[in-house]
Order: sequence, then structure tokens, then C-alpha cells
Amino acid sequence: MNTTVDLLRHGDTGQRSYRGQLDDQLTVTGWAQLRAAVAGQSWDAVVSSSLRRCADFARELAAARELPLRLDARLAEYHFGDWQGVPIETLAQEQGDTLGRFWADPVAHPPPGGESFGQFRVRLSAALNDVVREAKGRRVLVITHGGAIRLLRCLVEGRSYGDMAGIDVPHASLHPLAWPVGGAQA
Repeated sequence: MNTTVDLLRHGDTGQRSYRGQLDDQLTVTGWAQLRAAVAGQSWDAVVSSSLRRCADFARELAAARELPLRLDARLAEYHFGDWQGVPIETLAQEQGDTLGRFWADPVAHPPPGGESFGQFRVRLSAALNDVVREAKGRRVLVITHGGAIRLLRCLVEGRSYGDMAGIDVPHASLHPLAWPVGGAQA
């Protein structure tokens, strides 16, 4: 039996900026979005980012369904450096050219003080490799973040990181991922 990995983005936090590794809580709407997203779905295990907007729901879901849960800090969102918590509109006004270069080529133009995409890719790839290795043919729900889902989809789909901004990952959206053991690390 093949391992099935479904990625789930956290629900709404009420924040409208690059949150990165800021530890936001879910709003009431965010909780409702996540509960609706998993209704009628089944998994054998849950692995989640350790940030609250993912981990709080992961704990609730795992307890309610009596599923094993593992929190993994490597599934945290991209670290946006100096841009964390700054409204996108402010960044567009004050650093429009820099923001545009980041969207076009995040590898060559990370945010000031931000995590390199090489580091982001390596930690996410290692986390997914462990998920698949531990799953042994089971269905696993991985609760993580929009940037993480976009990067993982780029890897699996053979897309450039410059395509990330065009990949739609709404709050509480599910994304099946065909992750090979030891694969998608380039």
C-alpha cells in the first residue's frame, strides 16, 4: 500500500502580512475553516508544524479521532526576516522593487534577513522524507503553512520557485502530495 500525504494549510489568523514564524493563533473563522476542511476525510496519523496556528488544530483533531500526532518544527513557515509582521501594502509602498524581485525570484532575492530558499527546501524536504518513512503505507495529514505548501508543490511538480506566488493555497485548503521517499530534494 502506498503512503498518502495530504497537506492542509492552517486556517485564518486575522493577520494580513507575511507572518512567517510569528506564532499567531487561529480566529474563530480559522477554526471553522479547518473543521469543515477535514469533515468526511480520514487519515491514520497527523504531523503538524509546531506553530500554534497549525498545532492547536492538530491537537484537537488527533485527540477527537484518536490519531497519533507528531509536531515537527521543520514544517514551520518560511522565515521572512525583516518583513515578518509588516503589512504587504507597507512593503509594496516602501520596498516595492525589492518585493517584486522576491516574488519573481525568491531564491536570488530573499527578504532582508530572511531564510534562504536552500535552507527552507532542505528542512521541508527532510520533514517530508521522515513523514513518508514513518507512515509505512498509511494516510498522513500534514498541517503546515502556505509558503511551505507552495514550495513543496514546486518541488513535486517540477516548477520554478518563481511560480510560488501563482499557486493558490487558501486557508484550510487540502493539497494531496505525491512525495517520494528520499526524493524531491533538488
